[in-house]
Amino acid sequence: MLFAACSTTRHTPKRSVKHKHKKERVVKHKKQRIPYISNLTGVRKKIVEASLEWEGTPYKFAGYSKKTGTDCSGMVLTVYLETTGIKLPRNSAKQAEYCKRIKPSQVLPGDLVFFATGKDPDKVSHVGIMIDNDNFIHASTSKGVVISSVSTPYYQRTFMGYGRAL
Repeated sequence: MLFAACSTTRHTPKRSVKHKHKKERVVKHKKQRIPYISNLTGVRKKIVEASLEWEGTPYKFAGYSKKTGTDCSGMVLTVYLETTGIKLPRNSAKQAEYCKRIKPSQVLPGDLVFFATGKDPDKVSHVGIMIDNDNFIHASTSKGVVISSVSTPYYQRTFMGYGRAL
């Protein structure tokens, strides 16, 4: 891939640029975490905290590592295994089958949300972990692990449902 935005005319040493970037990111990350976990307890708090640790991880098809990259189902599988001991299936469609379907009014942080973002509009192909009643964390193919809102037009259009694995 070619990233034209990565080049610059400034002659700042890479070391100081990386340090500054990391410092700004950590501050932003801490501010984002507070609303999502302030009222949570127990296993749901552990799931949300663990999933937020993945934010910024690069996308990698069939990956499941914070260091080398992950896809959506790999992140979900790893978070659930490490926080609950539940071993979910490896792909999002099978994860949807594994979960108990729940209504939007029943959604809690830590529940899963499923989308049909692939070629088949009737088949689950993407999964994320709800961190509150509107936001979820997931591995985007273009942005890596990010927080998104289920109420955006794209996710409303591709929404397939919510599931509970607990």
